[in-house]
Amino acid sequence: MTAIPSFTGDANPYGGGDPYADYRTADFPFTQYANLADRQLGAGVIAANDEFFAQRENLLVPERAEFDPEHFGHKGKIMDGWETRRRRGVSAEHPWPTAEDHDWALVRLGAPGVIRGIVIDTAHFRGNYPQAVSVEGACVPGSPSPGELLGDDVKWTTLVPRTPVGGHAANGFEVTVEQRFTHLRINQHPDGGIARLRVYGEVVPDPEWLAALGTFDVVALENGGQVEDASNLFYSPATNTIQPGRSRKMDDGWETRRRRDQGNDWIRYRLVAQSAIRAVEIDTAYLKGNSAGWASVSVRDGEDGEWTEVLPRTRLQPDTNHRFVLPEAAVGTHARIDIFPDGGISRLRLFGSLTERGASGLAARHQELGG
Repeated sequence: MTAIPSFTGDANPYGGGDPYADYRTADFPFTQYANLADRQLGAGVIAANDEFFAQRENLLVPERAEFDPEHFGHKGKIMDGWETRRRRGVSAEHPWPTAEDHDWALVRLGAPGVIRGIVIDTAHFRGNYPQAVSVEGACVPGSPSPGELLGDDVKWTTLVPRTPVGGHAANGFEVTVEQRFTHLRINQHPDGGIARLRVYGEVVPDPEWLAALGTFDVVALENGGQVEDASNLFYSPATNTIQPGRSRKMDDGWETRRRRDQGNDWIRYRLVAQSAIRAVEIDTAYLKGNSAGWASVSVRDGEDGEWTEVLPRTRLQPDTNHRFVLPEAAVGTHARIDIFPDGGISRLRLFGSLTERGASGLAARHQELGG
């Protein structure tokens, strides 16, 4: 585990103007992965020992934290994050918290998986951020209560050891633990505030659940699908196309910049495992004057396999869900959608089932990762 880079110390007091002007951040090497703590996937902050100044649920708000210098309430300054009260010692002779004192929050990941990196964002917490943070992970089946997660029989694995952090900064940590996790425990030492939490990683679904479903969306993020690459990410991330549910607004899909050449744009996906695809759904919801004009879908079996077109170039309508039943099942491990010439789609669904080889491979990986 390596902090890349590390920020420590207070930020300057807010002096007016753009509050993000002196915000400290960096490009982290793991942000190409999906955010497993996304509310849209079903993530939640299910408990915290203290949230006196600001609610724990703010940790997972998808938008960046906002700051209003005039916003005060009955308990003090209202912050867009999770903030605990100041800890105190046991007596006048010992007024300071002990080295072991800390506050915590329990986070249920929206999709269980292997974590590649964590960002603990202290935006706008300039002098009231924690001195240090630590993060632990656990893999617990079902829907455990906070009490069950805090029980003595739950094994917690350290993902981020106790590490100093900085105020008004994106504090990033690379994680190298090759295990499947369902829940996190976020600790701040001894107290303070955290604005946002992002948990980047790869979804590892439950093979028994997918087997029970039979036919399902084999490229969906929640089922273990993943975006490997895309031609253009100018307006929005390609991962939006495999998020749960229909798009709710224009930037909840994938939109490219306007092309001025004779090329086309595309996204390449890795399926949950080798699958037999029987139907395709391409949605252009909320893309009205900027949807793709045409689209085609191809499938490849294996990293070095040849691309086979399974849906020929087909006209798309704006703000419309398009459904296609394939004449025969297409077997593969990867898929690609090409849009012509540019524009965007909101969702891609590839409905099918795991092949025998795909099911056995997924089950082996699930077991290997401690699922």
